[in-house]
Amino acid sequence: MEINYTTKGVCSRRIHIVIEDGIITKVSFEGGCHGNTQGVSRLVEGMKVEDVIKRLKGIKCGFKDTSCPDQLATALEEALANSKLAS
Repeated sequence: MEINYTTKGVCSRRIHIVIEDGIITKVSFEGGCHGNTQGVSRLVEGMKVEDVIKRLKGIKCGFKDTSCPDQLATALEEALANSKLAS
């Protein structure tokens, strides 16, 4: 399953996510702070979707109400809600 999510309220523009059997196998961000988004991507690869949501949901960036990690969690939540993922 591939997800392409357009972010809101952050520097990155899109998040590309690949999920197999409820496990995140690949994440890449378009735009944003390259070192930080690359680090987040590597950390979540191999994790269960639900675990990533629990860890990243609610993280803020400075004075913003969201962050790139929070947007990743939101993208995963939306995919679950739309029954796009089988965990």
